[in-house]
Amino acid sequence: MPEPSRQDRDLNDLERELTLLSRHFIASRGPRVGQSLDRSAYVLLTRLETGEPLTLKELAHTFQADVSTINRQMSTMLRHGLVERIDATTKGGARTFRPTPLGLERLAADRAISRAGAARLIEAAGWDKERTQQFLTLMIEFNHGIERLEERARKHRGDVVDPGTAE
Repeated sequence: MPEPSRQDRDLNDLERELTLLSRHFIASRGPRVGQSLDRSAYVLLTRLETGEPLTLKELAHTFQADVSTINRQMSTMLRHGLVERIDATTKGGARTFRPTPLGLERLAADRAISRAGAARLIEAAGWDKERTQQFLTLMIEFNHGIERLEERARKHRGDVVDPGTAE
């Protein structure tokens, strides 16, 4: 069997390191003691807190999920008072959702626990502020590149694309 190329070895290393990073980050948060949101609520609230209210279809598009999945998750969040539905006259009359003060409060509390876990990882790595900033910059670039790739894939499949997010 031929020796793997340098690129193949690098991709193998990258895949392994991303897997480890994911595992370490989740483990760094410790047991979910004190955290009140499940993963889907945490992720949806994180998106909803950043801007205007969104429709189920827009959320499904953002997370590359079925509308029915997002609908179930949002229904649970509605029952728990984490989001509210707005009967909008914009966006084709579709109902939109935004976080409630309770949803934002619980998100902030869970985020504090998550941030403490991230701080433990940075401390364990022995990184100073400059090294941490370099890592953050690279992670942002990496995630933006992934988002551009996903957007191109959605356009290629013929999905409806929000013109404000298209390249």
